[in-house]
Amino acid sequence: MIEFDLAGHDYIELHSLLKATGLCESGGIAKLLVGDGQVRVDGEPELRKRCKIRAGQKVDFAGQQVVVR
Repeated sequence: MIEFDLAGHDYIELHSLLKATGLCESGGIAKLLVGDGQVRVDGEPELRKRCKIRAGQKVDFAGQQVVVR
């Protein structure tokens, strides 16, 4: 499990979160993977690349879970 701190921000866009946590090499690759249905937010498939991820949400990708604080 990876914990990600929003550091005072209200949210982070999904593709940016995948890049910031090192789960994707670039935002472009993250956008492709999200669009391909490979990412789940709070247990549900998420296809919106710019989905706003807020504190308390969980993102699952490639066997990893990111918890946003």
